[in-house]
Order: sequence, then structure tokens, then C-alpha cells
Amino acid sequence: MLDPALLRRDLEATAAGLAARGITLDTARITRLEHERKEVQERTQKLQNERNTRSKAIGRAKSRGEDVEPLLAEVARLGDALKTAERRLSELQAELESIALEIPNLTHPSVPEGRSEDDNREERRVGEPPRFDFEPKDHTDLGVALGGIDFELASKLAGSRFVTLHGGLARLHRALIQFMLDVHTREHGYREIYVPYLVTSEVLRGTGQLPKFADDQFRIEGSDLYMIPTAEVPVTNVARERILDAAELPLRFTCHTPCFRREAGSYGKDTRGMLRQHQFEKVELVHVVRPEDSYEALETLTAHAETILSRLGLPYRVVTLCTGDIGFAAAKTYDLEVWLPGQQRYREISSCSNCEAFQARRMRARWRNPETGKPELVHTLNGSGVAVGRALIAIMENFQQADGSIRMPEPLVPYMGGMTVIRGGE
Repeated sequence: MLDPALLRRDLEATAAGLAARGITLDTARITRLEHERKEVQERTQKLQNERNTRSKAIGRAKSRGEDVEPLLAEVARLGDALKTAERRLSELQAELESIALEIPNLTHPSVPEGRSEDDNREERRVGEPPRFDFEPKDHTDLGVALGGIDFELASKLAGSRFVTLHGGLARLHRALIQFMLDVHTREHGYREIYVPYLVTSEVLRGTGQLPKFADDQFRIEGSDLYMIPTAEVPVTNVARERILDAAELPLRFTCHTPCFRREAGSYGKDTRGMLRQHQFEKVELVHVVRPEDSYEALETLTAHAETILSRLGLPYRVVTLCTGDIGFAAAKTYDLEVWLPGQQRYREISSCSNCEAFQARRMRARWRNPETGKPELVHTLNGSGVAVGRALIAIMENFQQADGSIRMPEPLVPYMGGMTVIRGGE
């Protein structure tokens, strides 16, 4: 959530910043509500003071033996008026908060302006796309031919946008998870954490998925529990309603979870294969840091995700998302896009974002600044390190052989029990 002070004192500047994201802020409505809120708050305070003054006068009148009925009637009248004012103030504050919860973060000045992914800025490319002396296949054709991917069975079990993996591909999926966790914990210094796969609406609200993206969530009927759309949600909320000591920062967590998304806004997109599923797996990276350290942390987090792709020998590029393509909670995002020969294009495999204080303000996540002794909001960052299913796809397509088998990247061979090639029936 944005700092409420921006909507009170710098409304026009805030509206201009949001316009770069393609968001039109209803400044007239906010101005009207804020004006009434100030009036009602002043009236509430005045009524409270008047009631307190009359209440004290009752005691003095009683001590003098005077008739207090007129004073009692006045206090009762003031009490009724105060309740009415307090109720209206509560309504106005709730309406302003509702508006604020729907407003995305402001972007960092270094973010390029643009309207869509076509305007994202490429920062670098790493590795060369492989050259084949045969026509490369996409992961769907490869996996079906190997007997390792079955969409029909998944459809029988759960409907569309699900998959079952078998044999060597199921093992590869598991190997990727273990490899990523080992690199991030043993080499990058993350603390591994295991979290619930179901969270409350308040937790989703803290990281920005609610109320804006309610249609994309799987809710458990008859409860206030939702299936997590990403491990970012429960892991970032570890800092929720806490005041962290400076010595505790930075916090760095890594976490493997399944992720569940309705993909409500993606009708007709990536319907073939495993690229866009209702259920998928990620190894997530989360940082909680002091504000002055967050942009250095973004570079570090991105480098950690890149390490996974580099170790696996996957060609990729890094792009900075433009103002029109960046996520709701992010102030700046680097996307890592891996090369997929089956599509002859780069596709996202990780998004690494600095949310600054946007999530922390929603979660009331703070740290105690030793220089002032006062609690201040932390900054939160997150990124995939990386998406497991898309890494599986990338390995299948980039390491495919003419006979349809899949070579294993060297770092994964120990995790595959020494298997160097996945062939049909394995």
C-alpha cells in the first residue's frame, strides 16, 4: 500500500506516477473523501472535548447541590452526536483504505516507461541458443513421445491446465527442486523454510494479492483460507506485525512450494503444454532488508536466480520490466527469460522484484532503526530461484537429441542417480 501521506499531500504527483503505469487515479473522489474526513475528524474531536467538559461540570454541580438534569441531557445529546460522527468517520476511513488497497506501487525512477512487454528493456544476454542439425521439438511433443508427460490423465483427474509427469521427467522435476535448494542454502546463504500451502485473506492482502486479484485465487469454500499462488505470500508474511532488530536484518529465505492460480485473465494464452498451469512448483527467494539496502539486494537476488540458469547451461536474458508491464506490488522488476527452442523465443522463468515498503506497510512489518530508536518500515523483495516446471521445459528443449532423448546438465547428474540421458520408458 502506498504511504497515505502521498494521497493527502502529493495527490497530483502520485496520480502522475500512476499514469505512467496506465492507471487513472480518481483524484476528485479522493479529494472529496479526504476533505470530508478532515471535517468529520475535527467535529469528532470537538464533540469529544465538549462532552468531557460537560461531564466534569456535572461533578462540580453535584458537589454544589445544583440541578444536574440539564447537564445530563446535554451530555446525552453530545454522546449521540459523537456516535454519529464516529460512525461516519469510520465509514470514510474504510472507503479511503479500500481505494488505497486497489492502488499499485509507484515505480522506481530507473524503470523504463512503456505500455506492454514490447517496451521492456533488455539488460544482458547470457549463453547462446543451441543449434540443432535436426528440427527441434517443443516440450509437449518430446514429453509425450518419452511417455513422461500425460495431459489426458491429468485432465481426467483435475480438468484442463494440469499435467502428470512420469519416470525420468518426474525424477528430473524433483532433482531440479533439490539442486536449487542446495545452491541457495549452501552457497547463497538463504535459510530454508517450510510454510503452509493455505493462508488467510489477511495474509494475501499483506503481499498485495487481495483485494485486487481475488479472481485469480483458489478459495476453500466455507472458510477464510486460500491456496497459495506463490511462496512469496506466506514467506514474506513471516515479517508480519513484527518489529525486527537491526541485527536480524537482512532476512533471506528460500522455500519450495506448489503454487495454485486460476489464471483468470489468461484465457486462450499458452494453452498448449506446461507453460501456464493451475498448479506448478517454484523455489522462491525472499529478502527483508533495511530500506537503504533494498536496491543492492535486488541485484543480489537476481544474481542468485541467474546462477541456477548458468549452472544448468541454459541460455537466458535479463530484462527490466517497463511501467506498463510491472507487477502490482513491485517498484522495480527484473525478469529472467530462458530460451525455448520449441517456441524460438525467450520466456519468463523468474521475476525478481523490489517492493520497497509497499508490502511492509500492509503487513505492518518494521525494524527498529538504532540511530533513531524508532520503528520504521522494512523493504521486501522476492523472486523465483527459479520456476521448476519452466526449468524442466527449458532443459527438455535445449538438451534434446535427434532421437528424442534428453541429455542431463552435468550439475543434475548426481541428483538423477547418475542418469545422464532420459530415454523413452525411463
